[in-house]
Amino acid sequence: MATPSVQQIRPASLDSTSEPPALFDGTTRLYISYICPFAQRAWITRNFKGLQDKIELVPIDLQNRPVWYKEKVYPQNKVPSLEHKNKVIGESLDLVKYIDSNFEGPSLLPDDPEKQKFAEELIAYSDTFLKEIYGNFKGDIEKHAGPQFDYLEKALDKFDDGPFFLGQFSQADIVYAPFVERYQIFLKEVFNYDITSGRPKLAKWIEELNKLDSYIQTKADPKEVVDLYKKKYLVVTHMRKTE
Repeated sequence: MATPSVQQIRPASLDSTSEPPALFDGTTRLYISYICPFAQRAWITRNFKGLQDKIELVPIDLQNRPVWYKEKVYPQNKVPSLEHKNKVIGESLDLVKYIDSNFEGPSLLPDDPEKQKFAEELIAYSDTFLKEIYGNFKGDIEKHAGPQFDYLEKALDKFDDGPFFLGQFSQADIVYAPFVERYQIFLKEVFNYDITSGRPKLAKWIEELNKLDSYIQTKADPKEVVDLYKKKYLVVTHMRKTE
């Protein structure tokens, strides 16, 4: 297991009034936002591998971004991005694999070729998973989102040597965890829809995730998630009972 509780104090987010760090000085930096699930993927990877002292966390305020981030760090102006060896790379799926492959610490892929193949399938499907759920926040949740959580339940049944997708915690779990975290909160609060109902393996998976320090330290504030998703995806919330 990765080194637990090395860094629990979250640095303050940098905004338009903040000076940039000493860019390209040899320090490896992971630029994230605390609320962003895509950035959370790379953050969990860093933590699980015990790289808190090797990869500096640099949180960015996405609502008031510093100009220097786009101009000097990452022209796409998104998070996550990783400053490493005088270059900057982005895209969360790429970063999970990059951090796992290029840094010390426990591997997040097993040696078993069958499990590696299944990991590739799960990771490749993740974009479809997200689109199907995000795209139906205004529709019939059970009808449209339900099959996606059924997909996870079935995937968790493939290997029986542990509670995670490949048995042991892996890249595949990291890819899905930040989004399932948010969906569970939002769908329960707004639609009274429990994603774990009738899905015991998914419930167990979430329970086991919440035993990992490397994941716990990255979790978003539930109220902030609900408020953000209501604002972003619902013009009129489904909680409204009166005209």
